[in-house]
Amino acid sequence: MPMHWSVPQHADVLEQLAAAVARRPGAVVTGPDGVGKSTLVHQAAAQYTEAHPGVALRIVTGTPTERAVPFGAFAHLVDVAEMGKPAALLRAARDSLRAEADDLMIVDDANQLDPLSATLVYQLALAGETRMIVTAREEDAPAPVRALWTDALLRRIDVAQAAAVTSVEDAEAFLTHAPAEVRAVLDHLSQQEPIPREDLVTLTSEEAVRDAERLGVIEVLPRGGAQMVFTTHPLFALRSAAALDPDARRRIRGALAQVAAARAGDHPSDRLRVADLAVDSDRPPPVDQTISDAGAALRLGDLTLAERLARSALARSDALGARLVLAHALSWQGRGREAAELLAAVDQNGLSDGEVMAWALPRAANQFWMLGEPEQATAFLRNTRSRLSEPSAQTTIDALTATFSMNAGAPERALRIAETVLSSSTADDTAVAWAASAAALSSARMGRFADVDPYARRASAVEHPGLLRFTVGLAECTALVMAGDLDGAEAVAQRHTDFAELQQPGRAIGEVLLANVALAKGDSATAAQLLGPAAAALERTGYSWGPLALMLSATAKAQLGDLPGAAKMLARAESRHGTKSALFAPELGIARAWRLAAGRDQHGAVAAARQAAGMAERSGQAAIAVQCWYEAVRFGDPRATDALERLAPTVDAALTDRALAEARGVQRDR
Repeated sequence: MPMHWSVPQHADVLEQLAAAVARRPGAVVTGPDGVGKSTLVHQAAAQYTEAHPGVALRIVTGTPTERAVPFGAFAHLVDVAEMGKPAALLRAARDSLRAEADDLMIVDDANQLDPLSATLVYQLALAGETRMIVTAREEDAPAPVRALWTDALLRRIDVAQAAAVTSVEDAEAFLTHAPAEVRAVLDHLSQQEPIPREDLVTLTSEEAVRDAERLGVIEVLPRGGAQMVFTTHPLFALRSAAALDPDARRRIRGALAQVAAARAGDHPSDRLRVADLAVDSDRPPPVDQTISDAGAALRLGDLTLAERLARSALARSDALGARLVLAHALSWQGRGREAAELLAAVDQNGLSDGEVMAWALPRAANQFWMLGEPEQATAFLRNTRSRLSEPSAQTTIDALTATFSMNAGAPERALRIAETVLSSSTADDTAVAWAASAAALSSARMGRFADVDPYARRASAVEHPGLLRFTVGLAECTALVMAGDLDGAEAVAQRHTDFAELQQPGRAIGEVLLANVALAKGDSATAAQLLGPAAAALERTGYSWGPLALMLSATAKAQLGDLPGAAKMLARAESRHGTKSALFAPELGIARAWRLAAGRDQHGAVAAARQAAGMAERSGQAAIAVQCWYEAVRFGDPRATDALERLAPTVDAALTDRALAEARGVQRDR
């Protein structure tokens, strides 16, 4: 018998939706499956389009299988053909979604969106220029979707569970007695949803698709000029997937991959959808193709898909490319030990210079940050370089050496190496990214502010690995803070946070940038609020951002008078600080100073601030030394004037002038 859904009526919710959609940016409707969220949203959309003839209505529907594919649910709407950096892809996607003021976008089942799609929805809501209604289950919504209501970007309307809603048991009972041909339709949808109706007919039969639609378990909806088949409830796909035996599952995925490949265009999601289906099918693609697809997923920031594809390739062939992609994916997830074991198993005999370089870079970076062995990583790079003869490979090794030197607290040496790399005609994109980002941050902390923007632009113009954009962001924020442009610094930090795909650790690092600016603005409460979850997330990784987050958190808590909290954060910062975060030794000193000040030890605070300034000056970080002496001024240090007068010719900045003026005031008042 047909599956009749008992959808409760929510007249009050419909009224709230109508009011919300009347003005941008709209609303997010939350509630469990089966309460009528989709029905309500489509009713509201129908009312709105009837009242506004000629407006464009665009609909996006998340599904469990599309969640595995970057931009999967948005493929029919966004025009992005190049496998570029996530930030560039998001910009291209937003450009392709430009709408008139009265147009409406529906995003249904947003909890099933992939990370890039979810971030796109968040950015559209943040901009406030797109009228939208989003539906989601709260309990499993990804961070960008949850942020729609936690950041108060969209009005939240919650739909409560009603007694009349069709139960899970009802749906399971229907599936148990469903005709075999209808089960075949659902079996295919359990592996890919949606499916073009034409393809589903080819894979099953016209009669099967009609019967499934008549029985109420599927619906056919227009998407991007095609008729797409969806299940009417997520349970149908989930239960069908659970019941499939492994051989049948692989057979279905192989057939789906074949028809999807015949349709695939230039959209990144088309190619990766085929790859996702094919690797776990009875028709796996060639290893080289799988490695290429894994690399594409990695560049898009989809570490889960990159790992899955790379593991599939490695299971079929001990190819270096598969190991490298998998190692990157593991390391960027903070799984450094696994990445190290994978890279240690590489047989270097017979490798070309380019292959040795491609292997050495992730191994050294993983050893430096994730394993916390910076000295060994630096020695490994030095030894590797001595074995190379190709100038381009040597240049790339030098670029990573510059980054290591900067993090180890030697920005002057880092800048010298980086400048040599950037002037080399053999520097590839990876070398330029490492060198330019290191040069930008080193210049900012040394007080060479005029050089920051050119280096930042050069780093941003090339493809780069991992989280280097945040190094550039910290450089830009440092220069703007020193210039006294705190609003500009906050805007830069916010931009980097928004482009972090709201995935960890990117989101947490972006929040460290924001918190750093908040401290400069004197907003300790906001800084502490940001740094709590950020420090917790980064502590689990090996990045030097982790100790920095703890240092800043200790400072913020001390400024708020939370002495126990500050002491706890400071102890954690000290235990995790080392060579890999030596660049931030002055920040650790300032955290100590504020903890002493919170304990009413003014003399101790002044002494600690002086020590921090001394560390900054000895390591060539003149701009940071100014910041440290400014903190000493706040503690009433009469000796800060002489130090700031000595630094002023080197660090020509508004903050230097301000610190010096206040220091002279302290000296006069004594």
